Amino acid sequence: MSGIAPESYVAGKWIGPGTAAKSIMSPVDGSEIARAGGADLDFAAMRAFALDKGGPALRALTFHQRAKMLKALAGYIGSRKEELYALNPLTGATRKDGAVDIEGGIITMTVIAGKGRREMPDGHVYLDGEVERISRSGTFLAQHIAVPRQGVAVHINAFNFPVWGMLEKLAPTLLAGMPAIVKPATQTCYLTEACFRMIVDSGLVPEGAVQLIVGGTGDLLDWLGPQDVVSFTGSADTALTLRSNRNLLSRSVRFMAEADSLNASVLGPDVVPGSEEFDLFVKQAATEMTVKAGQKCTAIRRIIVPEAQMDAVTEALAERLRGTTIGDPAGDARMGALASAAQRADVLEKAAMLASEATNVLDGLTAPDGPGFVAPMLFRCADPDAGRTVHDVEAFGPVSTVMPYRDLPHAAALANRGKGSLVASLVTGDPQVARAFTLDSAAWHGRLYITDRTSMKEATGHGSPLPHLVHGGPGRAGGGEELGGVRGVLHYMQRTAVQGSPDVLTAVTGQWVPGAREIEGPEHPFRRTFRDIEIGETIVTDPREVTLEDIEHFAHFTGDTFYAHMDEAAAQANPFFPGRVAHGYLLLSFAAGLFVMPDPGPVLANTGLNGLSFQKPVSPGDRVHVRLTARRKTQRTDTYGEVAWHVTLYNQDAEQVAEYELLTMVAYEKP
Repeated sequence: MSGIAPESYVAGKWIGPGTAAKSIMSPVDGSEIARAGGADLDFAAMRAFALDKGGPALRALTFHQRAKMLKALAGYIGSRKEELYALNPLTGATRKDGAVDIEGGIITMTVIAGKGRREMPDGHVYLDGEVERISRSGTFLAQHIAVPRQGVAVHINAFNFPVWGMLEKLAPTLLAGMPAIVKPATQTCYLTEACFRMIVDSGLVPEGAVQLIVGGTGDLLDWLGPQDVVSFTGSADTALTLRSNRNLLSRSVRFMAEADSLNASVLGPDVVPGSEEFDLFVKQAATEMTVKAGQKCTAIRRIIVPEAQMDAVTEALAERLRGTTIGDPAGDARMGALASAAQRADVLEKAAMLASEATNVLDGLTAPDGPGFVAPMLFRCADPDAGRTVHDVEAFGPVSTVMPYRDLPHAAALANRGKGSLVASLVTGDPQVARAFTLDSAAWHGRLYITDRTSMKEATGHGSPLPHLVHGGPGRAGGGEELGGVRGVLHYMQRTAVQGSPDVLTAVTGQWVPGAREIEGPEHPFRRTFRDIEIGETIVTDPREVTLEDIEHFAHFTGDTFYAHMDEAAAQANPFFPGRVAHGYLLLSFAAGLFVMPDPGPVLANTGLNGLSFQKPVSPGDRVHVRLTARRKTQRTDTYGEVAWHVTLYNQDAEQVAEYELLTMVAYEKP
């Protein structure tokens, strides 16, 4: 399949390989797969194009419009995914391995899009927390917001996940409103380029929002400024080199790294051979060693087991690994090849270092001929306390080390000796073991994966980073963080504290803030369409008296005969109440009766309420009224949107007795 010539995408134009292009050789048979890179790219022009074209176009869209774009883009790539699967075996990966990369990337983009629609506003400003009241009367307030950084995100990705690695960074970046320059690892860049070309072909992404570098980054980092972001995945040594760039340091360019990770998996002290947890542990360890031929940043590198189970685990795992079929990834092999001959040489070098402190119990296991093939290696380290290499050296392939622990604190200490990892896992049937291990080790790991027979059928697996959860880790894992739903989006945004009056905060955030100007509409707001309703539109209802008969009727009708509503003496003895009081839910019902418009109209449904709180009890004879204000509007479908109303109840003395946010679905057009 030689003749592939992956191209860079620079300032809206495709640029092919240059005279200094690098040959990419097959890890399966050593033939030339492609020639890539070597072109003279204008990196300053790339950044300028992103800033001048891509950034403004993305920032003009709301979060929901960007999320809709991402969802459509994921669907488009999914419709052409077989083109990616056709190239996947060239990387040395089986189709099952490729699904982790290709399907995983598509799913990640879809999930991030969904998070954007559900958890971010239908606007241009993200609200971080609640309004801070920093003045006595409430005329001067503060609100933390987040807005897109006005620079470019540079994504430098690793060779092992050419599709997922690109899409998992692109999704939160584009949702944040930042353009991106993608730089894949050259060894597998042809697969990244094929997926990137689909993004361009889709026509869904604004001009300048995405660009691609095939080959080296040249002087790109020297052009970056304070509004830019660099997100790197790769080795700790390369991360250190990039992080130390003088321009990045002097201009405080935001830098995120996901690097080496000696991930550990711990067998709980309660687990014995023959149990479901024991079998799960062995199967998980074997899977994590062989998926992608162990070329996963989340793969299990250290297997930490009770001293009493050392022999049983080693024997069971060795037996399972001996049954692994290794061969051409385009065939029926369970495990394919490493990505390149250079990667194989590196794994063998690191394995030799591990052999100075541990014994390979699979010594003699062979792999097929070919530049990238290597057999699984399972090392046994009898004295992990004395060991250093087993806690310091990562062989990025099908290599792991079994080691014993004395007690649970010792197991946590061994896991932590990896000096920071992306993930540590624990298999235990005892929740207290899980709690103790978490308290001792969570500070050293970006994710803790804890499973047992109850969760095993639905659990996602030790090595599966999910778009909902943070991906990253402290220390040698890079100290960075990606994904985690909206958390990952915020890495490409600037958090700012805005101080001002309620009117100022309302204007900035697009959401009505209590104390801001209220608008009197031409008619009851429930008669107005989603498009007609204005933020701040308010009605104040007539009052209604709450009687003792109301309270008793509600109590008997609902069955809520709590003493504070039915027993005068007991209620008076309660420090919260002056005597018998109205039910909180009775007040909510009366509130709805006061502001509702019963006739058919644009309001389609009440879908919930948020933040309900009661400030003052209501006694028989009190008169309550409601203030209803349109707080924010969110488009949901092609026919209706959501209006959030700020609702406050007051008594006859203008004292606030309750507050909540009401959600209604409102049609765009009148029926």
